[in-house]
Amino acid sequence: MGFDQISLKGRALRLLAGREHSRAELQRKLAAHETEPGELARALDELQAKGFINEDRVIESVLHRRAAKLGASRVRQELQAKGLDSEAVSQAVQNLQATEVTRAREVWRKKFGTPAQDATERARQIRFLAARGFGGDTIRRVVSGGDEDDGL
Repeated sequence: MGFDQISLKGRALRLLAGREHSRAELQRKLAAHETEPGELARALDELQAKGFINEDRVIESVLHRRAAKLGASRVRQELQAKGLDSEAVSQAVQNLQATEVTRAREVWRKKFGTPAQDATERARQIRFLAARGFGGDTIRRVVSGGDEDDGL
């Protein structure tokens, strides 16, 4: 390896310096840079043993960045795309569902602020919330109730 080439471990550390990555994400991003079989797995094993790769931190990071704007199903999709443990993803999403209506109401309030005046506007609001991964029951409660707290 020449001095002008960055090692796999160096490339992984650069990626991790920007944000938390799962092992599967790093594997996918760095596979093209592997020069000999097993080199990438060894580098990732070493980084994981030293605590640089941690699935719990990846989940916390995604929840911190995305949960305020997205519904539980969209967050689940993003976590699954990162190749994380399905049980850990399910637990994180289950915790999010407890605050789904409150979060959806805040997203709706920032975008629209007032209840829909006609069916076209109501459909637009419903599509907006659905695209962000909020569930149908949650969307109905938010769009129909607007500012009501529903006891939550």
